[in-house]
Amino acid sequence: MIKVYPAASAHRFDHGWLKGSHSFSFGDFYDPDNTAFGPMRVCNDDTIAPGRGFGAHPHSDMEIVSIVLSGRLRHEDNLGNVAETEFGGVQRMSAGTGAIHTEHNPSDTEPVRLLQLWFMPRTRGTAPSYTTGRFDPARLEDRLLPVVAPERTPEIVDIAQDMTIYLGRTEAGRQLTFEQEDGRRIFIYLIEGQVKLPDGQLLQPGDSARIEGISRLALTAEADTLVMVIDLP
Repeated sequence: MIKVYPAASAHRFDHGWLKGSHSFSFGDFYDPDNTAFGPMRVCNDDTIAPGRGFGAHPHSDMEIVSIVLSGRLRHEDNLGNVAETEFGGVQRMSAGTGAIHTEHNPSDTEPVRLLQLWFMPRTRGTAPSYTTGRFDPARLEDRLLPVVAPERTPEIVDIAQDMTIYLGRTEAGRQLTFEQEDGRRIFIYLIEGQVKLPDGQLLQPGDSARIEGISRLALTAEADTLVMVIDLP
C-alpha cells in the first residue's frame, strides 16, 4: 500500500524567523489520524532566519535527527556538546532520560534549511547522548546513500532504533531503486525535483509517501531530484 501525503496537506507556518511545514502532528498542529508511522513521530522541513533559532528547551526518550540542506546549524546542549553543521552533516541527539539543547542559525546573512526527524527509541530511559557525522555529498549521485543507521561508520551516524535514513540524488529520466526485508515500512520525503512512484503517483517537493507491504521500489525521476527514504520497522 502506498499512501501519498501532498505538501498541501502538511501544516505550513510562517513565524517570520521560522518558516516550514510539519508532515506529522507537531506543536499546536494536531491531527489524531497523523501522529506516527511506526516509530517515526516528526518530519519538519524548517528554514531559520539568520541569527535566529530555538532557545534552550528539554527533550526526553526521543531520537532526534537534524539533516542540514543549506546554510549552517549550531547545536549546544547541557551535556557539553557544541557543533555546527552544513550540507553533508547530520546531527543526532538521543534524549534518553533528559537533555536540554539550543539550535540556532549562526550566520548573519544566510538562512539555514534543515529536516528535523524524531523517532521513538528501542529502549526508553537510557543515558542521553549526542553525535555528529559527515558524508560526501558527491556520493549521493545515482544512489540511496545511508546517512543514519543502527551501526556507526565514518559516514553514518548511529541511532538507537532499527531503522536507516537514506539520501539520494539523480537526474531526470533516471531511477533510484530501493529494497528492504518484507514486513517493514518505507517513508519517502521529496526535497527537490519530481519522482514517480511504482503505482504512477507523482511526488512534488514537500510531498511524502508512507508505504507498507512493498519491499522493492523503483523511483523514477521526472526532474533532477533530491529525495530522502527511510526504512522503518
